[in-house]
Amino acid sequence: MNEKIVELLNKQLSNWNVLNTKLHNYHWYVTGQDFFTLHEKFEEYYTQAATYIDEIAERILMINGKPVARLQDYLSTTTIKEASNEEDPKEMVRSIADDFEQLVKESKELIKLAEDNGDQPTADMFIGIRSNLDQQVWMLRAYLG
Repeated sequence: MNEKIVELLNKQLSNWNVLNTKLHNYHWYVTGQDFFTLHEKFEEYYTQAATYIDEIAERILMINGKPVARLQDYLSTTTIKEASNEEDPKEMVRSIADDFEQLVKESKELIKLAEDNGDQPTADMFIGIRSNLDQQVWMLRAYLG
């Protein structure tokens, strides 16, 4: 087990758990003319987040690490900010785009470390996640104009 890989995986696990909660918050509290579009989109994102959470935790276990699994651990490890409950719909979209970009940035470090240590399954997992996030950032930024 490479402890640094596990550390970075746990940071991603924490980020996705905080983001999952944030996405639920936005799903429940979005209002206005874009309600139907954003309400559905945020649900799509938190459904995907739940899948990533499970896959990342299982990957940590597969490489003999221990996934963080307590809210206080997620909050102390994450680089994602929680929702403030003050965001308007455009701020919600901007925040999610920024969060996705943060996840992409951190995924690049994890991919490189995994490849350098011969852990191609972890690298492949995050190449797939990164590819999806790149597309989502592009679409969110297009929505914002």
